[in-house]
Amino acid sequence: MNVKNRIAIVGGNSGIGEALLRLIKDDHEVICMSRSQERSVDVTEEEPKFPAIDGPLSGFAYCPGCINLRPIRTLTASAFRADMEINLIGAVKAIKHYLPNLKESESASIVLFSTVAVGTGMPFHASVAAAKGAVEGFARSLAAELAPRIRVNAIAPSLTETPMSKSLLRSEKQREALIGRHPLRRLGRPDDIAAVAAFLLSQESSWMTGQVLRPDGGLSNVRLH
Repeated sequence: MNVKNRIAIVGGNSGIGEALLRLIKDDHEVICMSRSQERSVDVTEEEPKFPAIDGPLSGFAYCPGCINLRPIRTLTASAFRADMEINLIGAVKAIKHYLPNLKESESASIVLFSTVAVGTGMPFHASVAAAKGAVEGFARSLAAELAPRIRVNAIAPSLTETPMSKSLLRSEKQREALIGRHPLRRLGRPDDIAAVAAFLLSQESSWMTGQVLRPDGGLSNVRLH
């Protein structure tokens, strides 16, 4: 396989990362890393042991995240630091590690993940929205720094049905209430978001960088009543 089509995914063992892996594995050589896979990596460690990659990478996706929804009165400074560590600092560590590989490619793409809660204020989202807001700022700044050879974009979905979101969907009443907030009247599916990530990793998005795409069921921009 042509090494120009090699893509690395951090956090590809479940949810959106797993869906992305399934979507692109037939057409690309995919290197997948997570805490529970053969290529094990814990991005919260001071110096994560990322596996070495020889040669160019044409794409990189950082999928780890968290859903830490609590009122501000119960959030400690350490909770904010933990959310920042997994969402932002982990991405910084991984990108710095693989940047030489990305620079070897004639045209490479980095995809990061934010949340609809950055652009749409929501109660109990203070910590995760702060961390993901930092991710969006990082993506735009990095896009400017690495242009034109490396594109950097982010995806800011609304609630998606993944193992991480199960705690928010424990009852049918909770599910229906959350569905009702979305103009398209359903929650996101991992494949919905993975399709956007696959597009950003492909050459079909070769004239896009510094963008935040919002596959969110219309939540951020559409009001029906």
